[in-house]
Amino acid sequence: MEIRKKLTFQFLGIVAIILFFASLAIYISFSTSRKEEFFGRLESKTKLIAQMLIEIEDIDTEMLRKIERNNPLSLPNEKIIIFDYQNNIIYNTDESQLLDIPKESIDQVRLDKQIRFAQKPYEVFGAFYTSDYDRIVVFAAARDIYGFSKLKRLQLILLIVFIISLITVYFAGRLFASRALLPVTDIISQVNGIGVTSLDQRIYEGNRKDELANLAITFNGMLNRIEAAFKTQKNFIANASHELRTPLTVITGQLEVTLLKERKNEEYQKTIKSILDDVRNLNQLSNRLLLLAQASSETSETSFEPIRIDDILWTVRSEILKRKLNYTININFSARIEDEDKLKINGNDLLFKTALSNLMDNACKYSNNKTSEVLIDADNNSIFLHFRDNGVGIPKDELTMVFQPFYRAKNSTGVKGNGLGLSLVEKIVKQHNGTIEVTSTINVGSEFKITFPIF
Repeated sequence: MEIRKKLTFQFLGIVAIILFFASLAIYISFSTSRKEEFFGRLESKTKLIAQMLIEIEDIDTEMLRKIERNNPLSLPNEKIIIFDYQNNIIYNTDESQLLDIPKESIDQVRLDKQIRFAQKPYEVFGAFYTSDYDRIVVFAAARDIYGFSKLKRLQLILLIVFIISLITVYFAGRLFASRALLPVTDIISQVNGIGVTSLDQRIYEGNRKDELANLAITFNGMLNRIEAAFKTQKNFIANASHELRTPLTVITGQLEVTLLKERKNEEYQKTIKSILDDVRNLNQLSNRLLLLAQASSETSETSFEPIRIDDILWTVRSEILKRKLNYTININFSARIEDEDKLKINGNDLLFKTALSNLMDNACKYSNNKTSEVLIDADNNSIFLHFRDNGVGIPKDELTMVFQPFYRAKNSTGVKGNGLGLSLVEKIVKQHNGTIEVTSTINVGSEFKITFPIF
């Protein structure tokens, strides 16, 4: 069932319950009031009859009957029965004997002074009156024709009001639900209009305060993540296909040229070595692409664990120097680091090694003397890593672009690389809740500064 219909029927149900109990309260109140009023009239009647019979000496039952027969204030179908102290009937207007007054009721009147009860269709009131010489019990009964008529009319009015109110509430509820859900319908329409080719569109967030605005903000946050994922996938596919095609084309070309004619063993060996270098570069490129894809994904923090930065730095330094014997890497510690706990962060060991290895390798590769200077500093909240080189530097207008995948500065054409290293470093640093900054001076060198929160 649609939410609009659910809201309408729920609203209708709530109003129906309220109306039902309100109508019931009105009916019960009116019914109680009618009963009290009618029994009050019956009590007045018994009092009047008793006073005439007791206080007026010359009156007897026959005269009383004549008086009552001509009384214009008599109640509808009025019946009067009077008993003496021996429970004998001394006055009775119930000629058809429609009333049955049991002895128990007479005795109860003498005990309680008065009683009320119903003998359908009559309502009966009994009272006990005494004087110096008489002790009588008077019962007055009548039918409240007008009271019940009003009660039935009230029932009809309440029923009509109840039905008309429910019909009105139903249509009003539909209108209210439609208007209340109009922003949701608008959000659905906007979401349906967003496709693969229009992921840059966003949902209108309104006043940014109510629940629907929070829903729109949540949708926009999800769209941001989806757009970033699509861009990452798109860039990865485009860049990977381009970067992988070049070495494969070179390898294919070399093999085709080699197979054109018979060659000497030395030429075959030379070609194989060249192809092997290309395959190694291709393998390195593939590994970096996979790491870049891993770093671009939202890695769960459950894969993070406490790691020591100094241990990883020395391990990475040792691995690089084994591969590149002409490199020099100097690691220095700030005097402010007195507590070993300041060297701990929460992170992924493999990704962190990859980031530090790229920065060290780049510093050595672009330095004139193949040397990388690494400085570790810390304060009470953060750890700072500085990677310096004394190479060609990076032009100022390109500093903001060096972290883009496959981007290489114009003055780095003489150095081998594929432009993935710094992009990979930036993503890994962000995954570890860190920041990276770069400063550079042409023909002097560059410095990369990384900041991590202490674990």
